[in-house]
Amino acid sequence: MNSQPTQTRVDKEAFVRYREVRIGAAPARVRRHGDVWYMESAAEPGAYPERLTDRLASGARAHPERWLVARRGADGAWRGISYAQMLQHARAIGQALLDRKLSAERPVAILSGNDLEHMMIALGAMWAGVPYAPISPAYSLVSSDYGKLRHALELLTPGLVFATDAAAFATAIDASVAAGVEVVAATGACGRPVTDLAALLDTAPATVDAAHEAIAADSIAKFLFTSGSTTLPKAVPTTHRMLCSNQQMLLETFPQFADEPPVLVDWLPWNHTFGGSHNAGIALYNGGTLYIDDGKPVGGKFEETLRNLREIAPTIYFNVPKGWEELTSALETDAQLRETFFSRVKVFFFAGAGLSQAAWDRLQQVTERHCGERIRIMAGLGMTETAPSCLFTTLPALCAGYVGVPAPGCEVKLVPVEGKLEARYRGPHVMRGYWRMDDATSAQSFDEEGYYCSGDALKFVDPQQPELGLMFDGRIAEDFKLSSGTFVSVGPMRARIISAGAPYVQDVVVTGLNRDDVGVLVFPRLDDCRRLAQLPASASASEVVNAPAVRAFFAGLLEQLNRESTGGATLIARLRLLEVAPSLDLGEITDKGSINQRAVLTHRAELVEALHDAVRRDPHAIYAAHLWT
Repeated sequence: MNSQPTQTRVDKEAFVRYREVRIGAAPARVRRHGDVWYMESAAEPGAYPERLTDRLASGARAHPERWLVARRGADGAWRGISYAQMLQHARAIGQALLDRKLSAERPVAILSGNDLEHMMIALGAMWAGVPYAPISPAYSLVSSDYGKLRHALELLTPGLVFATDAAAFATAIDASVAAGVEVVAATGACGRPVTDLAALLDTAPATVDAAHEAIAADSIAKFLFTSGSTTLPKAVPTTHRMLCSNQQMLLETFPQFADEPPVLVDWLPWNHTFGGSHNAGIALYNGGTLYIDDGKPVGGKFEETLRNLREIAPTIYFNVPKGWEELTSALETDAQLRETFFSRVKVFFFAGAGLSQAAWDRLQQVTERHCGERIRIMAGLGMTETAPSCLFTTLPALCAGYVGVPAPGCEVKLVPVEGKLEARYRGPHVMRGYWRMDDATSAQSFDEEGYYCSGDALKFVDPQQPELGLMFDGRIAEDFKLSSGTFVSVGPMRARIISAGAPYVQDVVVTGLNRDDVGVLVFPRLDDCRRLAQLPASASASEVVNAPAVRAFFAGLLEQLNRESTGGATLIARLRLLEVAPSLDLGEITDKGSINQRAVLTHRAELVEALHDAVRRDPHAIYAAHLWT
């Protein structure tokens, strides 16, 4: 959950009316030792259960008929599984997994995405004390070489592989799953025997409840893979203690969850920590309901999200910035959507990237027009290795780019690294090491005091008042120096371009290592650029990026950015629009949409050379005015 910077403007409208919601706004305790800063919440962390599945058991007792999870069926009706039903399914599936002698050394791998069957398998595995690993469906359905899927399966050595529809995953299974590994599915077939999920559900519980009681807090609940935005994905052993302590941190940050069982309408993938640990965990831990949204903020799929939000009113809504931008546009014109969506939502929450200040302001405006008040926009900072949450924007410094103060129980350490402050974390929610990596390699991720070294840079929102919290300041590993020795901070520059270029910029890669000036490679949002150029949907990417209206917009954007530049480190000399989308197989992009700067620069080295050629101008590039001859 990596909130990126945009602007550092603090909302000083002290008398703006906000919808009432209980937020745990404990101040931060800050101390300094030399050049190193330490921060923690003044609130003490509360008690939490031994196992996350204890919340399934307590929910089945307290509200057996309440839906834990629901999904829209082919007939358009919502189908839900109650807490009591889910406990029954988990006990049966758990017994079946125990009978197969599965373990951390032979876990369950889930290939398919968010659905009811996925949730049953996951909770069944956790009930039995058998770790499971949700693997990105893109590794099976989008990738053409299955390299990341093979990497994940070879690292895990699963004893059972599950896919809801075996036919949809048949090619990936046949190419990547080792012979002798059992394949289970709810429907469909592939080129090997497939066990029907119904057979697991028909298993009579015998020893599984005793196995559940024997699960310790430090037992592995699941393996989550890092996004692989800088290296091959690593497996993070996520324990029950990590999940439960982090959910308790969330509850103390949002005590509203104790007042009103949370209702979520959510598409974020369960193979990622934001969707699978944070959001799905909120529903289970607090006796809430998660409505699975089969839409997402990409071309042709967001209408399903809008359909769902016209019917189901969330109490808290999570999305990535692109989703918020799409939703805001729809809210401005769709009265039915406004009536349902605003009826009981108490908090807006974004993560995964930075919400531009322009998008932030627009969302507040449509909310205020309809509701007569604003709704709190919140963000945070965390990662797979921290289960995931570390910081939340609970204090009044409301602005894009602010990531807040430590959650109760999370210790934050800020250490000078290459001219920035690296964020490091310690607490019960932090992993102890990566799975099946040698001790020395895992140890490199921690410092001498046992803090996990995140690689994220933070800065104080107000250096004179450090207790007000922190702003995100980019990824340290992405920064570089020009030939002049000038240090270029990639994160803030990237966020500034994306914000100023909305809605026509998908993402940006910054170039210029050991060169005379800064350049940028831009992945444009082709659909928005087509509309800008008034081109038909059939227009190719080449036609779009070379359209006069598109080039004129980006020339103007380059001029605007340079007018706001503060020196050589922020002056952008050249810009090139990319026609070819980032490749998942080449590692240029993760399945959640994060750009791997290093991989793009490596695989598009010829484009970078042409962009920075001192003799011949790249005819496809746009140059800053001061470079024109």
